[in-house]
Amino acid sequence: MSSTIDGVDDETVRALLATPRTWAVVGCSPRPDRDSHRIAALLQGRGNTIVPIHPKASEILGERAYPSLAAAREDHAIEVVDVFRRSEEAGVHVDEAAEIGAGAAWLQLGVIDVAAAERGRAAGLTVVMNRCPAIEYPRLRI
Repeated sequence: MSSTIDGVDDETVRALLATPRTWAVVGCSPRPDRDSHRIAALLQGRGNTIVPIHPKASEILGERAYPSLAAAREDHAIEVVDVFRRSEEAGVHVDEAAEIGAGAAWLQLGVIDVAAAERGRAAGLTVVMNRCPAIEYPRLRI
């Protein structure tokens, strides 16, 4: 069992990361020096399809960017919603993840919203919170 606040076991995290999926990256920055851009590139490099969600960008990492998850859903079956937003803004994206039929919401390192995680789980989502794929890939030897 993980020692992080989310209570998600390593096998669940491994399952999300080991199989290529379609990840919507909410708050994905077009700037290469930002963590959201770097993690989206890491996910993409691992064979995942990334769907950048940014209200003003048109393209990030060679992929069309969308202003919202709802807009992205028109073109993509999103499996994981990766949230790079402040903790107080994360809950709306967890709720949106459930609304669009995603299977998981991943709240990045430092993004903690226990109430949103509980709502997401009640809606059938796997919710990973306060973790980063860049840490989890090597930790789990994926």
